[in-house]
Amino acid sequence: MRLSEDSRKLKRRILKDGLRKNELRDEAFLRVIRSVPKGKVSTYGRIAAAAGYPMYHRAVARLLRTTGPLHGVPWQRIVGAGGEIKLRGEAAAEQRLRLTMEGVKFRGRRVNMDLYEHELRSWETL
Repeated sequence: MRLSEDSRKLKRRILKDGLRKNELRDEAFLRVIRSVPKGKVSTYGRIAAAAGYPMYHRAVARLLRTTGPLHGVPWQRIVGAGGEIKLRGEAAAEQRLRLTMEGVKFRGRRVNMDLYEHELRSWETL
């Protein structure tokens, strides 16, 4: 079955609108990530929730993986639930070093979230 010209235009518009929604979501994530001050950390899940997208923690991780260091985003300040560094290998070592240089202390392999978790409030980051 071949799509009519109107159907193709509608399909393009739907796809374009979907991309725009993703861009708006990613901009909201970046705004919240940039609000985490030096020497503090937050989690992927809390970033997503503060940006208005609860349950989108994987989208936050994907965004950081693709844009973090290239756009001056403080990617090192975002950790997994409970303060665990989710990266592996050299990237994990770099994240730990960067956080240590900012004054963040670890308890074993985890950030001490009681001391270093930044309290996010969505109404302040919008």
